[in-house]
Amino acid sequence: MAKVQDSYYFDTFAACADDACRAAHLLEAMMKDFHPDHITQELDEIHKIEHSADTKKHEMQSVLVKAFITPIEREDIATLSGNIDDVIDKIEDVLQRIYCNNIQSIRPDALEMAQKMIQCCEEVKLLTQELADFKHSKTLHDHVVRINDLEEQGDRLFLASMRRLHESCTDPIEVIAWREVYHYLEGCMDACEHVADTVERVVMNNT
Repeated sequence: MAKVQDSYYFDTFAACADDACRAAHLLEAMMKDFHPDHITQELDEIHKIEHSADTKKHEMQSVLVKAFITPIEREDIATLSGNIDDVIDKIEDVLQRIYCNNIQSIRPDALEMAQKMIQCCEEVKLLTQELADFKHSKTLHDHVVRINDLEEQGDRLFLASMRRLHESCTDPIEVIAWREVYHYLEGCMDACEHVADTVERVVMNNT
């Protein structure tokens, strides 16, 4: 029974990371084939994914409260669960910001950042899938390093995108709108890095 219970936590981490990937791919697809008049229904679609992940997180918290023994420290389970949830929340935030700022067309830089965000999320998914074997895994650290590298690439994309925005756009309202979108996209990659950093701490705390 203990092994089944242990597996539940790790499986839930991986399932929530998969939700993050689904949300990231959905956001990128919406941006690639962007129709401003479809955005409200697209907000509903991405919110369904966010709600699904929230449900998994709350269910795991309920299990955690009642658990006598856990495979890793309780605080680590709660923190990691929250960090993965943050990734999904921030992906949803991007689309909400596009909606609130009445964006009418997607800048190529934003699409490039969204593609980098997908790479980060996919790596987080691989990381969580490997976490159950954290004491013996040969690749866990590689995934952490890869996420850190991708986040740095995202930072460089963010800086270049902001520079091009201010060079090419003369409408101050549009500049403000896109500055926010770029910040939110960068926040998605930062959130992925927070997951990787938390996993590193989990390994240190539990070995």
